Amino acid sequence: MATITFPQLLQQLKKKEYQPIYLLHGDESYFIDQVADYIEENVLSDGEKAFNQSILYGKETEAKSLIDTCFRYPMMSPYQVVILKEAQEMRSLKDLKAYVEKAVPTTILVICHKHKKLNLNSAFGKALKAKATILEAKKLYDNQVGDWIRTELKSRKRNIAPEAAELMAEYLGTNLSKVTNALDKLSLNLDAQKTITTEDVEQHVGISKDYNVFELQKALGQGDVLKANRIINYFAADPRKHSIIMLIGTLYNYFSKILMLHQLRQSPENEVLKVLGLRSNYFLREYKQAARRFSWHRTIKVISVLKEYDLKSKGVDFNKTNTEDGALMKELVWKILHI
Repeated sequence: MATITFPQLLQQLKKKEYQPIYLLHGDESYFIDQVADYIEENVLSDGEKAFNQSILYGKETEAKSLIDTCFRYPMMSPYQVVILKEAQEMRSLKDLKAYVEKAVPTTILVICHKHKKLNLNSAFGKALKAKATILEAKKLYDNQVGDWIRTELKSRKRNIAPEAAELMAEYLGTNLSKVTNALDKLSLNLDAQKTITTEDVEQHVGISKDYNVFELQKALGQGDVLKANRIINYFAADPRKHSIIMLIGTLYNYFSKILMLHQLRQSPENEVLKVLGLRSNYFLREYKQAARRFSWHRTIKVISVLKEYDLKSKGVDFNKTNTEDGALMKELVWKILHI
């Protein structure tokens, strides 16, 4: 029937504009869960749910029994709701094609297919394209998370400083469930009228004011050897809490932006902000300072070292003598400082 975006779909549901079949698929579970939870909680009244709402799981469900459920008529309700969770684990999922082609208008069937897209070029996929409302839940890019945080807080009638949103985005990454939990914590602990600051984020999201990866990258950009070593020693003392994978990923993003900044030297500042995915000059000043220390050639070497240590952290380099994450972190930072 139609492909649809997450905001469009939520808007339709809030207007009580329901469709017989929804396919929610893709690699961002957050959007899938939000839609499925909204339908589960809001389409039927509490009294209607007892007889007219079925929550099924792919691993435990066969197509025939699900089809039988979907063909039932609702009791004392205009609809029945059938939600198939973890559809990617259902062995006979493709056999739902028979129902999709003859769906009944009094059933709302929600198929939640997480972690990857369903193949819409298969016979089952083509049937869904013809009959279902389809949401493809895509992960956000790194440079989209800050905007998403601002939009989400705006929907809660809250404001956040641009640098605070970027700090959260850099620290928490693209896992929206994790980001949402942090926003819930901020909303619970701060006055609704207060603009959320970087200090609020540091205090309530659990980012150490002095010992975090952003202070580390700032120290590297400034060539502050003492501070960089103090922070990396702090990380190395508890590598389970301070993941080397997260460290490498964040530093890779940081130095990639420095590399892009070198290529944009003659560009207007608003274009530089757009390309680097920054929403204010707050972080741009830091990148410009780092670009003065790390020339284009030095930045290329740093990125090469980061790739090398990414492989080492995953056990690819079998000739290395030290396998401890803490030791690898120290080696990595030493090399960056001495390139």
